[in-house]
Amino acid sequence: METITLSNKKYVVVEQKKFEKLQTLAAQKMPSHKKLSLNEGKKYAYKLIDKWAKESK
Repeated sequence: METITLSNKKYVVVEQKKFEKLQTLAAQKMPSHKKLSLNEGKKYAYKLIDKWAKESK
């Protein structure tokens, strides 16, 4: 790893393979999203539509 300073900001240069490995490790730590059933998704979508409609008035 090397550090480069441009416009008083420090940037780190990392080998591409190491960067991809860091990305996969970070992605594994993210919690997975909850999957909804078709009916639950439909209810949630209508709820959001109602919320957005109230905000736009």
